[in-house]
Amino acid sequence: MKIASIDIGTNAIKSKIFKTTPASIEFIQGIRSPIRLGSDVFNEGSLSTAKLDQVIETIREYEEIFKENSISHYKIVATSAFRDTSNSEDARRYIETAINHPLNVISGLEEAKLIRFHPKSNTGKNKIFVDLGGGSTEFFIRDEKDTIIRSFQLGAVRNMLKRDEKEEWQRLEKWLQSIKPKKKLIGIGGNIRSFLNSQGLKGMPLNEFIKKSERLSKLDTKEKIKKYKFSPDRADVIDHALHIFKFIGEQLEIQTITSTKWGISDSIAIKLFHEIYSSKVTIS
Repeated sequence: MKIASIDIGTNAIKSKIFKTTPASIEFIQGIRSPIRLGSDVFNEGSLSTAKLDQVIETIREYEEIFKENSISHYKIVATSAFRDTSNSEDARRYIETAINHPLNVISGLEEAKLIRFHPKSNTGKNKIFVDLGGGSTEFFIRDEKDTIIRSFQLGAVRNMLKRDEKEEWQRLEKWLQSIKPKKKLIGIGGNIRSFLNSQGLKGMPLNEFIKKSERLSKLDTKEKIKKYKFSPDRADVIDHALHIFKFIGEQLEIQTITSTKWGISDSIAIKLFHEIYSSKVTIS
């Protein structure tokens, strides 16, 4: 059986398709559509009907792909942009009515908690997962005894549009100081993954990360696209994402920064898998 997930994010909409058996789940296909909901939410305060129609059209395109793959089981989740828009409930209903499928708007802490489905989520006290999206940043730490989750209203698109608040930076700093030091930061999201890929590396020491990210910030958007083949909606926000990672790394005295291909859409699919099957899972 094949299953799928859709993640309606602040900077893009993403979907992943997985092949499953009662004992395993394997990723087979990913789709990404650069629809920036954050532009409406952070500039205007709400999601316009035109933007919601774009979301509906995109979901319908994904559903056609699902039909071609005989997929009837899929979940749709929306995150920061839908949490923050003043018309969140009306927007959710508008989309659900159009597609006749449930849409779950999750909180920041729910988003952070989803990281538990990562196959290596038992990070230990010296490692921390950081899921940095367009509108918010989530943290996950787990060892044998405790799980710590946090969410902050700081993100690549939000910060680019100057909608980040000084108080939120202070709240983040205070919390990071309370949990430092950490040796390893595992970054989740397209910005950190794209940056490391552009350098031909899977990870790097913090001091090297700072130097290379500062070098990247000196290029304009067109130069980033030309030199590193970034998509336009990646090239204009990546500096803001890397600035947040830099801040986190320095506060936590991080030694190494890496990334993972894992994302919310993976966690959503794993959660759906557990709802369908009761056996233990092997993740490929």
